[in-house]
Amino acid sequence: MKLLIVEDEVKTADYLRDGLSEQGWTVDVAREGLSGLHLAREFDYDVIVLDVMLPGMDGFTVLRELRARKQTPVIMLTARDRVDDRVHGLGAGADDYLVKPFSFIELLARLQALVRRGRQQEPTELQIGDLQINLLARRAFRDGTRLDLTGKEFALLALLAQRRGQILSKTVIAAQVWDINFDSNTNVVEVAIKRLRAKIDGPFRNKLLHTVRGMGYVLEAREDDEDDAAPPPGRVSA
Repeated sequence: MKLLIVEDEVKTADYLRDGLSEQGWTVDVAREGLSGLHLAREFDYDVIVLDVMLPGMDGFTVLRELRARKQTPVIMLTARDRVDDRVHGLGAGADDYLVKPFSFIELLARLQALVRRGRQQEPTELQIGDLQINLLARRAFRDGTRLDLTGKEFALLALLAQRRGQILSKTVIAAQVWDINFDSNTNVVEVAIKRLRAKIDGPFRNKLLHTVRGMGYVLEAREDDEDDAAPPPGRVSA
């Protein structure tokens, strides 16, 4: 899941970024309103955390400008616990409101609730062969055995599962999971794939995570377990 934090308090923004990253979120941070609005318009986020008091353009203005073009779920943060502020934010199009100081656990629960609400039409459970994935609970099972995955490993698995049957290049995977464009010599994707494969395929006879030589990786159940097979036509994501 991808999230944007628009917050000018450095300690707060860094704390939220680090905490949410540990939970498997891909997080972008903007320090002032105008740059936050630009990111919110240009990129697709699952949810946005938007502070009210921002330099240059305040959070209410950012929200009004954003709502003219996109309906990304937004939770607003404020240091002022005033009813009229909350009414103002909700009236401008906010989906939720949280007063500082707040519990990180509460923020996380609210973010997850907003994502669930925004994805009501999307499946929350996926199955490929005997692999079961619960996107909301962030759990995966193979043949009934729970898989011990890190946050990034689960994000990688979820991406491959949501686009099962499609060959995903290293560039696409790096952009979606790590939110980076990396040099072709960087092996972060290969290392992550190797670790994920050891967990989801290593102990099991039927292999699901396949390498397509020179093109990328695909998650699918096959009758044979041969990797590096010729890619099916029309199924490449680059």
